[in-house]
Amino acid sequence: MLLLGYDIGSSSVKGAILDGETGRCLASAQYPPHELAIDAPAPGWAEQHPDTWWDCLTEVTRALLASGAAAPDAIGAIGISYQMHGLVVTDESGSPLRPSIIWCDSRAVAIGAQAFEALGSAYCLGHLLNSPGNFTASKLRWVREQEPEIYRRIRYFMLPGDYLAFRLSGTAATTLSGLSEGICWDFAENRPARALLDYYGISPELIPPLVPVFGEQGRLSGPAARTLGLPEGIPITYRAGDQPNNALSLQVLQPGEVAATAGTSGVVYGVSGEVRFDPQSRVNSFAHVNHGPETRIGILLCVNGSGILNSWMRRHAGAGLSYADMNALAAQAPAGAEGLRILPFGNGAERLLGNLDPGCRILGLDFNRHSRSHLFRAAQEGIVFAFQYGLEAMADTGLRPGVIRAGMANLFLSPLFREALAALSGVPIELFNTDGAQGAARGAGIGAGYYASPAEAFAGLACTARIEPDASLSGPYRDAYAHWSQLLAHTLRERHGIGEVSMNP
Repeated sequence: MLLLGYDIGSSSVKGAILDGETGRCLASAQYPPHELAIDAPAPGWAEQHPDTWWDCLTEVTRALLASGAAAPDAIGAIGISYQMHGLVVTDESGSPLRPSIIWCDSRAVAIGAQAFEALGSAYCLGHLLNSPGNFTASKLRWVREQEPEIYRRIRYFMLPGDYLAFRLSGTAATTLSGLSEGICWDFAENRPARALLDYYGISPELIPPLVPVFGEQGRLSGPAARTLGLPEGIPITYRAGDQPNNALSLQVLQPGEVAATAGTSGVVYGVSGEVRFDPQSRVNSFAHVNHGPETRIGILLCVNGSGILNSWMRRHAGAGLSYADMNALAAQAPAGAEGLRILPFGNGAERLLGNLDPGCRILGLDFNRHSRSHLFRAAQEGIVFAFQYGLEAMADTGLRPGVIRAGMANLFLSPLFREALAALSGVPIELFNTDGAQGAARGAGIGAGYYASPAEAFAGLACTARIEPDASLSGPYRDAYAHWSQLLAHTLRERHGIGEVSMNP
């Protein structure tokens, strides 16, 4: 059996076809070749049209088949990974009523804060495991308040993966894991979060029917099959948000295991065997892909300004350099970048910082001493420091990683980034040659029953590199991190008029 996986991100759509028996990737593709645009009609907004994702998925599928590496008739199951926390609203025909409000859009921050105050921390944390925050339910409330004509036409609200599964199958559905990431699931009552939905004035009838994360969720429809060049009737047997799926891709399924990504956003995602939450909602808790009879809660730390800072540097300071060239230049500057500091938070309010927005800040630039090498290094170090700041917050939930697993992609391609993160955190990093699309394909094999267990699905996945913490670098990075943390605290006081901010979370 061949397995087809899609990974729908905010930067691009990726696809992979795996040989189910060997686990070998036969073909992979990505579209578009450049980063997808994110529309910002107002400050703090971030939108993409759902049909853009479908057009990209179509191009990816055609590229996979054009490679000639896999026969379409041998594809036995489809899996979907998707950008989390987005909102897609559709009418009776399944057509989107407006562009999707995606994960990094911050327009609903105040709505979530008001709900948290009105419903109380005991309910929100005890039942939802999170503040309603700037998640999907709060974004839907914004539509209800600001676009009532659109709201009245809504038949279903969906997550991005739900919409793509609908385009593939014609079947509207969602998952428990998906509802939890939208803060629409009540863990105490094991059902949709009626109290929050009632407070927001949202009818539970707008929630699509529930399907399991692993298992048949629909079949490829005739129209979709003809568009994609695939046989009709292929079952869709897996869907999950990108971070739970990335954890699955790295076989992070059991308590204490941790995965990381550093794409547009930076994420550390660990698994707990207990229902845990952060009282300050700096990190967030969701149902992991294997949550069910056994409790499996994903603890998610998100740094909005991660790879997006690195890509900004490339566009505006790189002068045509590749990322590999930038990494090489960054490595020429010493650890600590000779006092140059960068706050990477230039992509909207950060849950890690209590939904405060410090923006991006460059401090200590000396025209006579600093070069592009220092600038590129300070950018990567600033992202590492934000990761460490978040790891300290995650530790308050009891999650302390013994190892961090990551795919060989994005910032983890940078030796400097990997070295700095391992040295500062004191945690080894293991790298694997896999990605979200391959993880979605393996998830499809599990959901189709082709694999007897997740362990069987990952039998061929091997660690390609392990980075041990370098004790000689720990001191310089700790000193630089201390100064970076003071800059962050000062910036938050200056921009938001708040009182003392601890250097540590």
